[in-house]
Amino acid sequence: MKEAAPTDKAAWNESIGKIQSDLNAFIECLQHVDDVYAPFKHGSGQSWLREALVLFDHNSYHLGEIIALRRLLGNWKSEVR
Repeated sequence: MKEAAPTDKAAWNESIGKIQSDLNAFIECLQHVDDVYAPFKHGSGQSWLREALVLFDHNSYHLGEIIALRRLLGNWKSEVR
């Protein structure tokens, strides 16, 4: 399956906005959970804590990919102190 890439800057910004919106919705859900360790009734042992760790791990992986690509493309300003 071919991945769809953003066609322009507006599409890229929309994609980033959706990611941020989803993350904010997840954080909002976490703020209303009494016990992040309790397994979901409908799952097979998953909990809010587990889902949060999976989400953060997944997002950090992709953030690392974006940084690596920007560095390879020369589109990453690094500050030497």
